[in-house]
Amino acid sequence: MATRVAINGYGTIGKRVADAVAAQSDMEIAGVTKTAPSFGCELAVRRGFPLYCTFDDTARISAFDTGGYECAGGLSKLLAAADVVVDCSPGKTGGENLAKYRQAGVKAIFQGGEPHNVTDLSYSSSANHDANLGADATRVVSCNTTGLSRTLVPLWQHCGSLAVECTMVRRAADPGDSGKGPINAIKPVLKVPSHHGPDLMTVCPEISINSLAVAVPTTIMHVHAIVATLPSGHGLTTESVVELLRTQPRVIVMHGGESRITTTAEVMEMARDIGRRWGDLHEIFVWEDGVSLQDDTLYYFQAIHQESDVVPENVDAIRALTGSETDWRASVAKTDAAIAAAQGTG
Repeated sequence: MATRVAINGYGTIGKRVADAVAAQSDMEIAGVTKTAPSFGCELAVRRGFPLYCTFDDTARISAFDTGGYECAGGLSKLLAAADVVVDCSPGKTGGENLAKYRQAGVKAIFQGGEPHNVTDLSYSSSANHDANLGADATRVVSCNTTGLSRTLVPLWQHCGSLAVECTMVRRAADPGDSGKGPINAIKPVLKVPSHHGPDLMTVCPEISINSLAVAVPTTIMHVHAIVATLPSGHGLTTESVVELLRTQPRVIVMHGGESRITTTAEVMEMARDIGRRWGDLHEIFVWEDGVSLQDDTLYYFQAIHQESDVVPENVDAIRALTGSETDWRASVAKTDAAIAAAQGTG
């Protein structure tokens, strides 16, 4: 029987998660929510997703009909038709929403905009799928933390210990957020360390990591400059690190000089060229010619598409919470193959 999934919040992440869930043979969309009639409703209609109102308010629900959209009801009605809810609503509403989900008896998945203590459990496919099996609620870590997890966890697993310093060069806003972000400025995040390092330790506490962040006037990707200290006797070389990363799910390693993909703009152009919906890149992009192991110190750069790398993680988290797939690699393979087939990029 397919897992019935509600998407509470049909915005930048929600619409992507809904598409990814709909592509899975073991899941189905119970419905998606919007706060009010808008063009986002049009997309839901085109996809054939039942449309609900975020609020259990008769006037708000009626506004959808006035706006020309059929609304099936409020959030409580959607939750009654679901097994799992993926919360993609604006950050800092998690505690209030979790109470609603628990009252409705549905499992819940939150996004990285919520703090870890909302659920006291966080999720990353490669780091702690096992720890989330059968849980009532979890939080998929942020896009940056997901990127760190995908490349640092396999290094930690190989080496047994890892100490990391990371500088996050952050996009100022998503492409659609025209009212946000520094203009003609570089803005240091004056919280040291930034939240990204501690966030990684919620899914892999064995990695010792500190992080700094700066926001720059771009909208398309984040870049990480990573310096990792490996234990003596690690047995790795620059070449073997590259090969280790190349074998990881949802990591792309390419030689920037040879491929002429040397900037984030060219990485995003590649995603469009290979036919990804919305030009998304679920994978973490590592520049092969930016990887260098000098004695016990490893240096590398990676790029993160902030709108999409967490999308397949949400699908894997659904399987963890329902217990339908206990092997994280099997879930990743199933998720990615279904998304690729749905987009015609397999």
